[in-house]
Amino acid sequence: MQATLAQKVLHLIYPPQCLVCGALVTTDFGLCGSCWRDTPFISGLVCDLCGLPLPGEETGKPEHCDDCLTLARPWSRGRAALLYKDKARAMVLALKHGDRLDLVRPAAGWMLRAAAPILEPGMLVAPIPLHWMRLFRRRFNQSAFLSKAIARPARLEHCPDLLIRPRPTGSQDGKGRDGRFANMSGAIALHPKRAPRVEGRHVLLVDDVMTSGATLAAAAEACVAGGARAVSVVTMARVAKDA
Repeated sequence: MQATLAQKVLHLIYPPQCLVCGALVTTDFGLCGSCWRDTPFISGLVCDLCGLPLPGEETGKPEHCDDCLTLARPWSRGRAALLYKDKARAMVLALKHGDRLDLVRPAAGWMLRAAAPILEPGMLVAPIPLHWMRLFRRRFNQSAFLSKAIARPARLEHCPDLLIRPRPTGSQDGKGRDGRFANMSGAIALHPKRAPRVEGRHVLLVDDVMTSGATLAAAAEACVAGGARAVSVVTMARVAKDA
């Protein structure tokens, strides 16, 4: 009762605002009607490896997009909450470069709903790491905040430093698919002190955006090489070629 009263008083002083445009909304961490319509949430039939939406209806059998049919993915299943365009793109960039950590809670909720079909008890949740130089410049790893916010309500073990980047790779922007995979080759490894936690486990890797999948592939390969039983992935957004 007291918490509810305090929340009402707080809302009188600081009314809830839309996460994207700042318009007044009825609940915390929400979107206004206009921004909700312009946010491309993924639903329906999706690629079982990356979460990309597919045409048609669900059949109960795993379906795969063209990229996942042509590329050998070193993970078993994957999901994404949003398509990387419109308001979703704005939110990803705001979280990544605008210090908008208030976006972590709603984004993690959307990701958790998207990942529900692939979650298993006993999973080990870990974020895609940043090289220490990039982490120093950015001051935080947005994927680590997302992975923590996913693991807690799912009651899964979280290991924020499971993976490391032994060398800087630079930005993937502007690189083609082959260039992205070449850039990430051997760029991610298990943290030597955390490696035993992977053996025989199903690892859930968390990242903000999937484009080609090169970064997730490097992380998944490191987990598999370390003895992981399986690897799955979930991202806040998925880039689509025709989006």
